[in-house]
Amino acid sequence: MAENMNDNIPFFKPSFSQDEEDAVLRVLRSGWLTTGPEALAFENEFSRFIGGTHCLAVNSATSGLMLAYDAFGVGPGTSILTTPYTFASTATAARHLGADIRWADIESDSYNIDPNRIEEALKKHPEIRAIVPVHVAGLPCDMEAICYLGKKYGKAVIEDAAHAFPSRTPGGFAGTLGDAGVWSFYATKTITTGEGGMVHVRGDEAEKRIKLMRSHGINRTIWDRYTSVQASWVYDVVEDGWKCNLPDILAAIGREQLKKADSFLDQRSKTARKYAEAFRSCPSLELPPDGTGNAWHLFLLRIIPEKLTIGRDEFAAELQKQGLGISVHFIPHFELTYFKKRYNLTREEFPCSARRYETTITLPFWPGMSEEQEDRVIRAVISTADTYARS
Repeated sequence: MAENMNDNIPFFKPSFSQDEEDAVLRVLRSGWLTTGPEALAFENEFSRFIGGTHCLAVNSATSGLMLAYDAFGVGPGTSILTTPYTFASTATAARHLGADIRWADIESDSYNIDPNRIEEALKKHPEIRAIVPVHVAGLPCDMEAICYLGKKYGKAVIEDAAHAFPSRTPGGFAGTLGDAGVWSFYATKTITTGEGGMVHVRGDEAEKRIKLMRSHGINRTIWDRYTSVQASWVYDVVEDGWKCNLPDILAAIGREQLKKADSFLDQRSKTARKYAEAFRSCPSLELPPDGTGNAWHLFLLRIIPEKLTIGRDEFAAELQKQGLGISVHFIPHFELTYFKKRYNLTREEFPCSARRYETTITLPFWPGMSEEQEDRVIRAVISTADTYARS
C-alpha cells in the first residue's frame, strides 16, 4: 500500500519482528528476568561474531566505557584523550572515575579524531592514561596510527565503537583493534536491545576487573546463587563496584538482533548509496565520508554554506517543515555548558570540529525504510537546496 505522503518520517525506527517478541516471551516464561543464561549466551554469540575472546554485556555503552576506563587505570590524577566530536558520555564516563579530559580535534576530511593532534596532546599531557578514538557514524578511525601512538607512549587505546557495528577492517572489527572497545545497543543503534552495550577487552586481568566491577564488586556470579539449589548463599563484596549488568530480557532481544546485523548493514548501505547518488550532483551539498569498514550507522549530510542563502539550522528547519525527523551528530563538547565551564573550552581550539558541527544534518536513515520514504527524504533535501541556492 502506498505511504500517506502527509505522514512524518521519523529520524529512526527500530527493526523488530516476531523473533524479538518471541525472545522476550521466552524470558518472561522462564521465571528469571535479570542477568542470567540469556546474557551469557549473548556474550558468547557476540564473541563468536567478532572473532574475539573477552566480551562482557553491560546495561549501556556509558557503563561499558566507565568499566573499561577503570580496568586500564583511569582515575584521579589521570586523564583520557578523546575528541570533542562525540556524545558527552565518552568524556563524562571518565569524570565519574575522578579523571580529567583532554581533547584533540578531528581530521579535516572526516568526523574522526586526528592522529596528528593525538600525538601533540600526548606530548603536552603526560598524565593521559588512555586514548579514546570514536568511530563516528560507523566509519572506523585510523586505528593503525592510533594504536602505534598508544604503544609509542605507553597509553591504553579504548575504542568508543558505539556507532561501529559491524565494522569490518583488515585488522578485525572496529572495537577489537585497541586494548578495549565498547559498543552501544541503544534504541537508535545498528542493533538494539533498547538500552545496553558490550565491552571487548584484551587480557584476562582486565576481564576479571570488569566482571567484578559491573555487579557491585561481588566476588561470584549472582544469578547462579538463585537458580541452583546446590549453590551457596555466601558471597563477598571485595570492591566498591557498580550496577552495570545487562538483564536477560534485553539480552534475548540482542541475540535476535545479532542474527540480523549483516542484513541490517546491507539495507543501510543500500539506502546510503541511493542518497549519495541523489545528492552527488547538488553543488551546495557534500556527501559524508566513506571507507573500509563503514557500518553506516548514520547518514551525515553536509551543506556548503557559501553556496546557500541559509545556514544549517534554517536548512534543518525546512526539512522538518516537510515532515522529516532529523538530528545533528554531534553537538561538540565545546558547545556544552558543563565542559565549557569546567575546562574553558572554545570552538576556536577545534576548527575542524566547529566547521563540521555548523554544516552537518543527520537524515532519516534505518534498515527497512520504504522506497517512498527514501524518495521523500531525497526530494525534501534537494528542493530545499535548490530553493535556497545562491545565484
